[in-house]
Amino acid sequence: MEFLEVIRKRRTTNGPFLNRPVSREHQHLLMEAASRAPSHFNSQPWRFILIEDQAKREKIAEIGGQTMQQLIADGKFFERYRPYFRFSEKELEERRDGILIDQLPGPLRPFTRQIMSPSALGLLRTLRVPQTLGEDNRKLIAGSPLLLAALLDKQEYRPGELSGFYSVLGLGMAIENIWLTTVELGMGIQFVSTPMEVPAAWEELKALLEVPAHLELMAIYRLGYLPAEKPRPRIDWKSDHRKRISQYVFRDSCATPESDG
Repeated sequence: MEFLEVIRKRRTTNGPFLNRPVSREHQHLLMEAASRAPSHFNSQPWRFILIEDQAKREKIAEIGGQTMQQLIADGKFFERYRPYFRFSEKELEERRDGILIDQLPGPLRPFTRQIMSPSALGLLRTLRVPQTLGEDNRKLIAGSPLLLAALLDKQEYRPGELSGFYSVLGLGMAIENIWLTTVELGMGIQFVSTPMEVPAAWEELKALLEVPAHLELMAIYRLGYLPAEKPRPRIDWKSDHRKRISQYVFRDSCATPESDG
């Protein structure tokens, strides 16, 4: 696949993966891709855990489901992410960012805008939306044949210092290398974000993964091979739009937006 085509085909996988283990060869290719990322003075501060063990995957899935349910029920999810919800193609076309909420289970569709607002917690709980989303999240994680934990070495990762910024920047580039390589391998990947928004859950994951004191757990992802037909989850969204160049690029200074032509 041509490199620019790979970039343009990069996606986040919100749906299920094939029930098929990720080959050791492909796992190592993903790790090699990560290692090719740039880092400050070639420090390579990233570390990774490849998680195939079923019991560990199921426990991480349980934590992912519980934290999703908790964040929805408490209203924290909507408080944090409401600025990114779009409810029409027109709104998405104008903003060209965020996610279009275009798929909900039948009983929820009349309440789309209300569901995605912090003022609708009572309705959310009545319709059991937190439980639905939590269980869907648990199933997606549990059904992922490979989970990937990303960590940083604290010798380089020192928050509040430039080394901390350089380390996070390097890890971000390493993850992007992994993400792009999944496209070439016919795989998908998704950030498992909800556990890190609940401090107690994040500590539980650190203990489960036996993270030593000199490493910092930074993120967890789920990976697997993509099915030929990609069924969408019951609650799903589209996020294919990208901002126009004039919306995020400037020429010579911030006073002059770049033209789209």
